[in-house]
Amino acid sequence: MIIQHGRRAGVAQPALKQQFVHRARLPEHSEVLWRIESGVVCSMTWTAEGELVCLGYWGVGDVVGHPLSRVQPYELHCLTDVEISSCLRNQWSQLTDAIIQNQQQTEELLSIVHINPLFQSLWQLLVWLSQKFGREVGNGHWLDLPLTHQQLAQTLGTNRLTVTTLL
Repeated sequence: MIIQHGRRAGVAQPALKQQFVHRARLPEHSEVLWRIESGVVCSMTWTAEGELVCLGYWGVGDVVGHPLSRVQPYELHCLTDVEISSCLRNQWSQLTDAIIQNQQQTEELLSIVHINPLFQSLWQLLVWLSQKFGREVGNGHWLDLPLTHQQLAQTLGTNRLTVTTLL
């Protein structure tokens, strides 16, 4: 992580814009939120048994960061190459719309995860992802997002074999 030192307070502050490669982890910072300028990020945690759990998928214009979550452990992983800009605590009041959108997306994903039967939940997840991250093509959406069957399973609280079978 690139750090710029603030002259007035002498406190280390993150650089205004940073780039991360696919599979990189965004830095933890208790006083900073990250606005995604390009790319896709997954917020995640894991259970006591060590199973990864996807908490959300975030893209251009979304705001993410440790101050928005009470979940521990909590990590932000790049699903693609990502560029972020930092928003310090004194700028958070300017992020109201993005934070409201964050809440709405979280509730959408939570409702999808609880759809039964599981094949309907998987279908709705793919539709939701294609609407959020895909682009329109002739008769639908093209989702150019490098998600594995395992990542889809982690989102839905099931296992990879079940997702593979359903697909």
